[in-house]
Order: sequence, then C-alpha cells, then structure tokens
Amino acid sequence: MRNFKMTVEYDGTAYCGWQRQENGLSIQQVLEEAIQLVTGEKVSVIGSGRTDAGVHALNQVAHFKSNSSLPLDNIYRGLNSVLPKDIVIKEMKEVPEDFHALRDVKSKVYVYKICNQRLRPAIGRNYFWHVRYPLNMEFMREATKYIIGTHDFSAFCAANTQVKDRVRTILDIDIKKNEEGIIEVNVVAHGFLKYMVRNIVGTLVEIGRGKWEPEEMKAILESKDRKIAGATAPAYALFLKEVKY
Repeated sequence: MRNFKMTVEYDGTAYCGWQRQENGLSIQQVLEEAIQLVTGEKVSVIGSGRTDAGVHALNQVAHFKSNSSLPLDNIYRGLNSVLPKDIVIKEMKEVPEDFHALRDVKSKVYVYKICNQRLRPAIGRNYFWHVRYPLNMEFMREATKYIIGTHDFSAFCAANTQVKDRVRTILDIDIKKNEEGIIEVNVVAHGFLKYMVRNIVGTLVEIGRGKWEPEEMKAILESKDRKIAGATAPAYALFLKEVKY
C-alpha cells in the first residue's frame, strides 16, 4: 500500500469547510472524487485538521493510501488537471506508510488578515476583514502575552462546541503589517478549538480600537465565558498558513 502526502492550497469561499458533509460541498470530498477519477480507487483523504466554511489554506497537509501503480508524477499532474481552479496540490510525495497527516502534527500556524483603513476597499475584500476604525497594534500585541502558553480557552471557542477538554497551548502570536499594509495576526499552536483564532482576533480588534485595555484579555481568558470575549471575526480572512511535523 502506497502512502501519498499532499500540500494543498485552496480558496474556501465556495466550500462548507474541509470535512465532508451531507449538506454542502467540502474540500475533502472534491479531493477524494478527483483521486478516484485519476486512479480508479475510492480513497479516504485525511487532513491535518478541519478548516471551517469559508476559511482558506495556503498549505493544508493531507494524506491518502492507494494501491495504484501509476507513477507519482502522473497522479500529481492528473489531479491538478481535474481539480477546480480554487484547489491546487502544491506538492505531492510518497511517504512511509505510518505517516498520518492528523496524528503526527506538532503545530500549526494560522494567519488572519485585517485591512485597517477608513475607506472600504474594492479589491481583495474577500480575503481580509475591513476594519475602518484605527487599531493600536501595540495594544493588540500587549494583550497577546496573556494568552500565550497553556490555558483553558473556553472563552474563545465556539459557543456550541461539544469538546470537553478546552485546554490548548499557544506557542506564539505575531502581529505585523505586511508590505501591502495589511495587518497579519499569526497564531502558532499545537492545536486549536473551533473558532478559536477568529474569536481571539475579534477580541484583539476590540482592544486595538480602545474599547478594552490590553490587560482585559487576562480577565476574559480566566472567565472561561464566551459571551465576555469579542465577536467572532469573519471566516474569509483566515488562512491555514503552515502545518509542522
């Protein structure tokens, strides 16, 4: 049995998320159908984790097992020829049979993009969150020190989550402006809860605009109460940037 590791980039706009669902088209489903078309095999594609509806990926990692005798390059080129324009396999290689895209993850990096200017931009609006009021990036950076480390992130997870263990470890949060003037919030962690990054960003924006002091982040975290934190930032400005093994 051959084991194939893929690095996948996708625009999540048109999809219900990574995971296959009955009520919408998922990235996982499109990949599995493409593999079946190219190899003739029905396979299960395992990703490094789920991305929610509307969330994008620059470097999602996934694997699938196959008995196909086709050369690797034929499968790679064949898949990219049949995939829709909003999904591309950037890299594909054979790996040891025990490699597992989900179980073997050491950490992940998500980046959230914010356009902070008064005028609503026409270009790129589907890939960053337009925040018109001025944001104090130093206040936002100051607030992050209270959530870096291992904590119960109940205040920042989806209100309807069924997950009992909400302890996660954030390794780093970096907030900077890129060359185009877009604020990028990079969050590195061993793993994430549903909506965790988007809820953290929503809270950081409230701090950046001056609604709360940076140290309020500590009280929000310790409250374990989702209702106290900021609103959930929009999905379309969030990207899975890197998966580390």
